[in-house]
Amino acid sequence: MERQFTAEIESLKLGAGETFNGEGILAVTKALLQSGVSYVGGYQGAPVSHLLDVMVQARDYMNELGVHVEACTNEASAAAMLGASINYPARGAVTWKSIVGTNVASDALTYLSSAGVTGGALIVVGEDYGEGASVAQERTHATAMKSSLWMLDPRPNLAAIVNLVERGFELSEASNTPVILDLRIRACHVHGSFVASDNRAPAVSTRHLLAGPPDFSYERIAHPPATFAQEKLKSSVRLPAARAFIREHGLNEVFAGKEKSIGIICQGGLYNNLLRALKIFGLADDFGHSDIPILALNVVYPLVPEEITEFCSGKDAVLMVEEGQPEFIEQEIGAMLRRTAALPGQEALAATALRGKDLLTMAGEYTTDKLVRGLSCFLAQHAAHLDAEAGLRWLDTMDTAKKRALELLGAPLPPRPPSFCIGCPERPVFAAVRLAERDIGKPHVCTDIGCHSFATFEPFSLGNSILGYGMSLASGAGVGPMMQGRPLAIMGDGGFWHNGFLSGVASNILNGGDAVLVIMKNGYTSATGTQELISSPHDTTEELEQHSTAMRADRRIENTLKGAGLTWLRTVYSYRVTEMASALKEAFSTKEPGLKVIMAEGECQLERQRRIRPVLARLLGSGVRVVRTRFGVDDDTCSGDHSCIRLSGCPSLTVKPSADPLKVDPVAHVNNQCVGCGLCGEVAHAAILCPSFYRAEIVQNPGAWDRFIAGVRATVIGWLQPA
Repeated sequence: MERQFTAEIESLKLGAGETFNGEGILAVTKALLQSGVSYVGGYQGAPVSHLLDVMVQARDYMNELGVHVEACTNEASAAAMLGASINYPARGAVTWKSIVGTNVASDALTYLSSAGVTGGALIVVGEDYGEGASVAQERTHATAMKSSLWMLDPRPNLAAIVNLVERGFELSEASNTPVILDLRIRACHVHGSFVASDNRAPAVSTRHLLAGPPDFSYERIAHPPATFAQEKLKSSVRLPAARAFIREHGLNEVFAGKEKSIGIICQGGLYNNLLRALKIFGLADDFGHSDIPILALNVVYPLVPEEITEFCSGKDAVLMVEEGQPEFIEQEIGAMLRRTAALPGQEALAATALRGKDLLTMAGEYTTDKLVRGLSCFLAQHAAHLDAEAGLRWLDTMDTAKKRALELLGAPLPPRPPSFCIGCPERPVFAAVRLAERDIGKPHVCTDIGCHSFATFEPFSLGNSILGYGMSLASGAGVGPMMQGRPLAIMGDGGFWHNGFLSGVASNILNGGDAVLVIMKNGYTSATGTQELISSPHDTTEELEQHSTAMRADRRIENTLKGAGLTWLRTVYSYRVTEMASALKEAFSTKEPGLKVIMAEGECQLERQRRIRPVLARLLGSGVRVVRTRFGVDDDTCSGDHSCIRLSGCPSLTVKPSADPLKVDPVAHVNNQCVGCGLCGEVAHAAILCPSFYRAEIVQNPGAWDRFIAGVRATVIGWLQPA
């Protein structure tokens, strides 16, 4: 795994009265155990990966409690696990990343919501939203509304998060409805503490088995005509039950303030940012006391009309702080106020102005800067008696600093997009694509989700579409028949098992497609933390060769492809750029019809380094001779044209000033971060660039023979060099 969670696993065992310290997502993990969860599943992805990673590593402790943990192959299989809670009093939780994961799981969620649940069902979604997001800018809120799934958005405070997890199960059971726990990155990674409770061994578990299935009940099956009755239950029974539970248990929080004429309603997840913005105006302090009343919606769907109207009653204006678009909550509150104002005795509500997206940005993350700007407009229009000068001065300081930075730099800062890791086995594949283009021309490139999507950035700039995890080959089905050349699809082994085999490969073979598919077989779901796959290497020999023999021994993907009827299949070691370029040329030029697949085989370099470093340290500590490979550039030979850098893009391949006064341009240089993958030299030779690269073997704990040979070489070199 990407990291070991030894300390975190121990914190899961804390008992009543002990203090838990850690991240928000780990607090959720602890809260699941305190809630008596029977089973947990999910698919990894930031910012919720830790939840599943910790539980997988803590299997022994989970077995003690009787909690079943399953790392699912995709989000749909995770959502389907919640089917256990339809008929049985078993609490279940699943997790995945944001709207992209929810989209994959949508079929299962739709039918789950229709049938309803007996045991509590909690869906932990890590909302990756904002300018730094790695997914499409959409909200899970729409899915909650569409499928009548209740949605929690807790304040970024560990005690509040834990309370919402425990109450979420209760809300689910009280209304027979699955509940979404929506966690922004801020909530997942906020650090804090809370007083723990004892973990509850579930009543239904792997240690307390069910005697058998319940009596058959057609009403619990999401199948027509039962679905019509189930749909009526959502609005007539489940929704009122949910609203009653939310109101009775005070899940939404009102923070009173001395100002009576205005108020602010915010999503719970935005509470900390809002408080920070108010503090800048001098209207709040560090301890959460605000002069302006705040209604923090820890439950953003469904809203409770009575809570909304009570908070807005008697106020001249209310600001709705809702991140993302469309403004679902603002629209619903507007409808609630208008309907209530039409009732006898409630006419005063018609005078309460509802402000929101007209003062705040429609899209994007609500940072403190954006909130301060929106609040300054709101206060100026509806609370002119409040002193807002501090906020205006802060904005002026921020704007002045930005302008001054631009003046000093002379130009905007250049973009710094993410890149492949040093020694990544996927970088040489794209270098080979660039080399092959000289002969085959530029193909239409269907890219995919994963580390390999970094090839869309410089120096490769490859890719024409990204449409979903494992969907690259499928996205070429429409364009392929309309092009003279074959489209090229890129897919990782994680994407292959997630969705790519059925959506891409099987569909292409069924329809007689003619495309080229490169599968990056690096052995892990690398982009989310190197979680294991069905085809991950399981080698225990601790070999130190450049290429993992375990990778080469596993042929599950190849066998699966052959079983589906694929006939054109090549396996090429990723770092051999010349061989990879030749395989690509063959795939694009062959007259053989049908899908052509190239397996780009090379273990994830991060995982390889984690595997061999402790082995090397142990060998070095024992005095054993260890040979390490490094690459370098001969300064005297390097011409300084930097073609190698443009073709490789490795962070360890950089430049330095030339010692030769006749060379104006800096020369290429390999720094100490080099892991010895050999790509830089391989690319240089494959592209026939220059002979300046050399390969060196660094011997640690050398023996007598190593010292003797080194002495002889130094002597001979001394004779050949001029004085």
